[in-house]
Amino acid sequence: MKPLKVALLGCGVVGSQVIRLLHEQAGDLAARVGAPLELAGVAVRRLGRKRDVEIDPALLTTDAEALVARDDIDLVIEVIGGIEPARSLIVSALSRGKSVVTANKALLAEDGATLHEAARAGNGDLYFEASVAGAIPLLRPLRESLAGDHVKRVLGIVNGTTNYILDKMDSTGASFTDALEEAQTLGYAEADPTADVEGFDAAAKAAILAGLAFHSRVTAAEVHREGITDITATDVASAKAMGYVIKLLAICARSDDGRSFGVRVHPAMIPRTHPLAGVREAYNAVFVEAESAGQLMFYGKGAGGAPTASAVLGDLVAVARNRLAGTRGPEESTYADLAVHPMGETVTRCHVALDVADKPGVLARVADLFAKHDVSIQTVRQEGRGDDAQLVIVTHRATDAALSATMEELRELDIVRAVASVMRVEGDE
Repeated sequence: MKPLKVALLGCGVVGSQVIRLLHEQAGDLAARVGAPLELAGVAVRRLGRKRDVEIDPALLTTDAEALVARDDIDLVIEVIGGIEPARSLIVSALSRGKSVVTANKALLAEDGATLHEAARAGNGDLYFEASVAGAIPLLRPLRESLAGDHVKRVLGIVNGTTNYILDKMDSTGASFTDALEEAQTLGYAEADPTADVEGFDAAAKAAILAGLAFHSRVTAAEVHREGITDITATDVASAKAMGYVIKLLAICARSDDGRSFGVRVHPAMIPRTHPLAGVREAYNAVFVEAESAGQLMFYGKGAGGAPTASAVLGDLVAVARNRLAGTRGPEESTYADLAVHPMGETVTRCHVALDVADKPGVLARVADLFAKHDVSIQTVRQEGRGDDAQLVIVTHRATDAALSATMEELRELDIVRAVASVMRVEGDE
């Protein structure tokens, strides 16, 4: 059959692996699609740069817009990243009736609506499995396999860099700075790790997951976000002593009445008996809880050139098959149009460490303040004496607003020298 011609936008870590797989698996891909896939052009920023894969120089171009606009191009892969020019190029391709495969989580989380509308108007496919959790098949199960079910919660580790850092802090006692430096040396963290350690990367992924799970549009701006830069070796050691481990979690959960949902990214303590506690190094894992299917867990490599390219190629096969059949894959599903409720309305639990005065009546006054805000205490223990006296409290579930108000007033008590740490607790109820 006549080959389907593919344009590749970007030839970095992921793009070079896409080219390698297209060449090495050409025969298998053709058999799976029903027609050969021919790489017809590769858009790059600099032509003379040395690359990790052998490419015919005739395929390279710095004019990405002209490549996308070519009449002979059937399918477009975008692995440039960022907002622009990626958005303009994807919209241009979709408006011309071409199908697009992208790994661009930041763009999907900021302006996915524009991309989906362009796909609908141009009658093309927009697939983006590689945008969340690398090689792990996660979005398609949410988008298709669970389309007949009612997803209640998505909970997971979706950023390999932060998981590596927290894992090293837990297993070796390293400080945040030392663990970050090791991650950078090994290539798990960028020279500027802000997007990872401040939670921006995970927040974008959480927005995509929530949109698919709850059939509503969600942007990264609606995701409550906290990073891991304030996590200390003392926090990690304290959690370990209690049988917990600290992970940066993305949590998307429906409210009890089903009328809204919360989306948040923040560090949390989880029991060492929880499956997510055993996710080590730079791996990702996501729990999906559905009404009929129950709990499902997806685990694997969440980043890297080859794993991400694997997800890109999977999407490419799907859109190529649709192209040959004259059909389209599933469109964006936003029929539920649920509201994202603010973090203050989210019900959660907290682990609180207070540096307190070592004298009678301290526990009673602290407990009274928790009760004032309707926050009940599950466990409490006192550690140390004199200047080292500390109360360690784990609460029952309460709204985040109530917990925050309690923390504010605790800081004003004359018997509390400092709120040493506040950490949410997940996964043990």
